[in-house]
Amino acid sequence: MEREVGLDGLEDLALHIILSKLGPADTVRVSCVSKRLRLSASEDSLWTQFCFQDLHLSTPQDHQGNPAPSFKVAYQLWREAFAMYPWPLVKRVKRCWDKLKKWLSNNFPEAKATLRRGASESDIQQLQTFLKVNLPLPSRLLYRFHDGQELTDKEHSATLLGSSLGIIGGYSFSHHLVNVYLLPISQVIVETIRVIHHVGFSSRSKYIVVAASSTYSEKFFFLNCTNGQLCVCTRNLPTDREMIQCVPNALIRSVHDLHGDCQQDAMLLWLEEHGHRLENGIIKVREERNVRSISLFPEVPPLCSTAVTNGVQVRASAVFVPEFADLQDEAEKYMFAYSIRMSLLPEGCIINGMTFSSCQLNWRHWIIRANEDIATYVNGEAVMGKVMTYQFLLFQFFIWILCRNLVFNCKEWKLIH
Repeated sequence: MEREVGLDGLEDLALHIILSKLGPADTVRVSCVSKRLRLSASEDSLWTQFCFQDLHLSTPQDHQGNPAPSFKVAYQLWREAFAMYPWPLVKRVKRCWDKLKKWLSNNFPEAKATLRRGASESDIQQLQTFLKVNLPLPSRLLYRFHDGQELTDKEHSATLLGSSLGIIGGYSFSHHLVNVYLLPISQVIVETIRVIHHVGFSSRSKYIVVAASSTYSEKFFFLNCTNGQLCVCTRNLPTDREMIQCVPNALIRSVHDLHGDCQQDAMLLWLEEHGHRLENGIIKVREERNVRSISLFPEVPPLCSTAVTNGVQVRASAVFVPEFADLQDEAEKYMFAYSIRMSLLPEGCIINGMTFSSCQLNWRHWIIRANEDIATYVNGEAVMGKVMTYQFLLFQFFIWILCRNLVFNCKEWKLIH
């Protein structure tokens, strides 16, 4: 007859494996059973695993980045700091920020440096009291990890047109330049009061400004603190308080439920999608006139159309420009700008078997479609001729398109050497 063996009778390795499968909460409960189990449940190697699984921590530190004496202490400090929030939501918000910060570290470190330390609960309470709102839980947590961006005077003067370091990014065409950054709580209060007074929102309005363009071209994102929806302004905001929802309402859930485990508001979903696009190269940092910024013009198919002729690569993509949209005018309901970008590939321009290190635009021909209709047809001589090398962008054309959807068809590019 086999003898039953309790947890106390197991070898250290077997006990370690069992506790690691139980997870942090049950491990703490098991530690109350006996001295042996308490010692096993206190091993830092076990809590190293828990910290990595839940928080992706490789070193013991608290939520502000301060070092902790052990992984067990670090895990405890994290749980205490966010005790009022559902733990699954805390882990999700941390993953969202981790993804954004990893990409910024690798591709745009000067923008990552503008992220502020997390806001305190008292900071959030001050915002709620001052603006008479109750922030959705996911947005509260987003601010607890990072209180927006700090754009100093030096960063604002990076160009005469404002800062280029907004982590949401933007676009430029003609005389319109947008670069969106996340507002810190102090500016959320100031901008919300200013915009609401200017636009004429009701004093009972639960909208707050959470992101805005740092440039002279205005673009605002409003968080509805009642239902968790995020909206972006149209050109009719000053007259009709017109806005466009950023996320389908069906995706927003339990934004004020402290006891659920599936809370998500539009701001969290919006930042997660933004991180996904950055991580997958759909949008990238672009340098123009020695100024780097995140460009919202897509760079990969199917959102970007690419063609190569004689060693010259042509890319075309569009971006929605909500601040110029007019939902009351069917002809101008949705406004897009498109970008045509040309560059010489590293192997050079190849014509009749001969390779050239530079070339000049002579003829341009492209078709822009809105659904099945041709919205713009260009077929003629180049507007300008500038010599390009593969290191640099040759031209960037920006033309207004009034339509719902854009499909690009780059036909032919005639070049002279």
